[in-house]
Amino acid sequence: MRTYFLLYFLFLGIICNAQKQEVQKCIEFFFEGFHQRDSAKIKTVCADKMILQSISENSVKGNKLSNESAAAFYKAIASIPLSMKFQEKILSYNIQIDGVMAHVWAPYEFYINDKFTHSGVNTFTLFKEKDNWKIIYLIDTRRK
Repeated sequence: MRTYFLLYFLFLGIICNAQKQEVQKCIEFFFEGFHQRDSAKIKTVCADKMILQSISENSVKGNKLSNESAAAFYKAIASIPLSMKFQEKILSYNIQIDGVMAHVWAPYEFYINDKFTHSGVNTFTLFKEKDNWKIIYLIDTRRK
């Protein structure tokens, strides 16, 4: 009987880890497209009605919540000059899954032309549509 319990929990752990890897690969694919300035690639892992928000932290002017449409985001990505080198470096992933919903907490550092500009946290909410994870909500913090 103990062997069955052990096998059950081992199997459950393997399934949970596999799902977390799928979610992380979705986020990594998003950033591949981002760094390649390829909005078509990004769209493949995003829901049609994805919500995008940013929180800018500023002690002088106060904190600001900004909303951006998915269309404006894709246009902005595609219009980044090729002469500009940029990198959003993800420091870690904290992934939580409940059935067909996942939440990812991903601290990051952002660099332009190899110079640090800001850091913060990205949080993604994903929905498993058929066999694929789709980003439905993205909010990030930004601080100098």
